[in-house]
Amino acid sequence: MIDAVHEKSFAVRSVDIDGDGVIKTVPLLNYILESAGEHAALGGADVTDLFKKGLTWVLSRFHIEITRFPKWGETVRIRTWPSACAALFAVREFEVTCERGPLAVATSSWIIVDLKTRRPVRPAEHLTGFSMLSTRALLDDFAPLPTPTREDVAREFPVFFSDIDVNRHVTATVYVHRALETVPEQILVGFRPAGIEVNFRGEAFYGDGLLSRATRIESADGPVFCHRLSRAADDKELTLLRTSWIRSTR
Repeated sequence: MIDAVHEKSFAVRSVDIDGDGVIKTVPLLNYILESAGEHAALGGADVTDLFKKGLTWVLSRFHIEITRFPKWGETVRIRTWPSACAALFAVREFEVTCERGPLAVATSSWIIVDLKTRRPVRPAEHLTGFSMLSTRALLDDFAPLPTPTREDVAREFPVFFSDIDVNRHVTATVYVHRALETVPEQILVGFRPAGIEVNFRGEAFYGDGLLSRATRIESADGPVFCHRLSRAADDKELTLLRTSWIRSTR
């Protein structure tokens, strides 16, 4: 049985920063998901282990609340642990810190899918090597995210070969990237994401087109957007997101 809590550190690289010298959103999310994969590997349950059984991991829900974006050269420390294993979902938590203090908290929900049937299987049967820590880093019952009722912005993006992961479909953080690209420039320049919630609902593959729509909704706390990504050919819904933003301090 491996330790319930796993810790991993990343030094923020120059290739991961934006024009203000702080980490971009997607690389930060990649660090977080990499820590989850490393912990799964220690327990004999990473993607390569599941492949041997004809199975794979798929991220279903993800929610992060960001306090501060670290700067180039800072060391990011991520603590992650599995907090629950329900009938079809495994829940995993994250705390992100650096020497200067807290950076972010996140929670996530995962499913194990049969590669032949593309249907979920019970995760508990494949996670026997893990201890659970019931503490939540971020409370979220993963209620359904709203589908935008109108579109303020719509952009279509091709699926590049570099967008494909080991499951041979578009990797999770690509959807976040494409969603953020529909946020108006004045928000991207003057604000940073404070919260990102994602509901993954379908798969896209190399050669597909991704149609990314965004709708701004009213909020007294700062800009909030609802996002919907679909396959361009048939408008099949792939991902729903909600992003909230706070004014950046340079």
